[in-house]
Amino acid sequence: MIKQSILGGFFALKEYIAVHVLTCLVPAFLLAGGMVSFINKETIINYLGESVNKLKAFSISSISSFLIAACSCTVIPVASGLYYTGAGIGSAFIVLWVAPSSNILSLIYTGNIIGSKIVAARIISALFMAYIVGSVMSFIFRKEQIDTVKLEKEKKKIIEKKYIVLLILILLSLLMPNYLVQKGPYWKKIIVWFIFTLFMIFYAIKKIEKYMIKNWLRETIFFVRIILPLLFIGVFIVGIIGEILPKNWIERFLGGNGIRANFFATLIGATTYFATLTEAPFVDKLMKLGMGNGPALALLLTGPGLSLPNWIAISRVFGVKKAVVYVITIIICGTIVGWITGNFILR
Repeated sequence: MIKQSILGGFFALKEYIAVHVLTCLVPAFLLAGGMVSFINKETIINYLGESVNKLKAFSISSISSFLIAACSCTVIPVASGLYYTGAGIGSAFIVLWVAPSSNILSLIYTGNIIGSKIVAARIISALFMAYIVGSVMSFIFRKEQIDTVKLEKEKKKIIEKKYIVLLILILLSLLMPNYLVQKGPYWKKIIVWFIFTLFMIFYAIKKIEKYMIKNWLRETIFFVRIILPLLFIGVFIVGIIGEILPKNWIERFLGGNGIRANFFATLIGATTYFATLTEAPFVDKLMKLGMGNGPALALLLTGPGLSLPNWIAISRVFGVKKAVVYVITIIICGTIVGWITGNFILR
């Protein structure tokens, strides 16, 4: 049993490295490093900083996050890059939540498999939870915000056009493998990633100053060093847990739309790693076995939105207190949203 559990951890880690590091984490880390290196902090402060109207900042964070197809681990360097560039903690954690839980790619895929009604519920629920998460994090940690008073007084150019183009190319290398290759072998995603990465490298060599490239890579390595080892450890632990849990446990406790069923669905989703898109077929299978609509929605949200590796990495990047508050807030909101949806909307 112990040997099988450990092997399960290694298999999970092997699969994660094989299908996520190259096409997901590498461009995500490059994007995070690029945001810190190329974007003047005044940009983030003007739109997402703590002094900006919360409704405006949270709305921009939420809507833009729908366009980022990322899993709970891949999005961490992106959100942390925003935060350390000057975004408010509420806005940063909204990106951390919405991008993996309800990106446009996962919404389209979910609609094809499960149906449009649950997709609509997923969008509304993700937005509702985003505003709650942003408000809670901003209120509790309002005294720990990065000091931006001096930065707001600086009169510097926000960002040069050549840096915008580079960031767009990095973003394309992150998004296009998932957007263009939704089915088929993984090597097709690698080819798409490789093509867009070549464009990005060629452009950087031709248009970006060498000292800026070095600074960009230095910031990228910083994110890799503090995040990647913990992600690997977390994935290994999740693999062990997957081997230990009885197979009939999920089916037994997820039937109906009661508070207990929604809580268990939220808890399972919050601890288990789901790569973006994998949650839809998994939830569809459980629904056919008798899982209620409410728990299904809760699992669709928290499955890709949270994970144990995600918890660990967040605690390292943002601090243990922020990670604990964030995770507890999501679990409570997920349970309530699932219960309301299952009993009053998707009956």
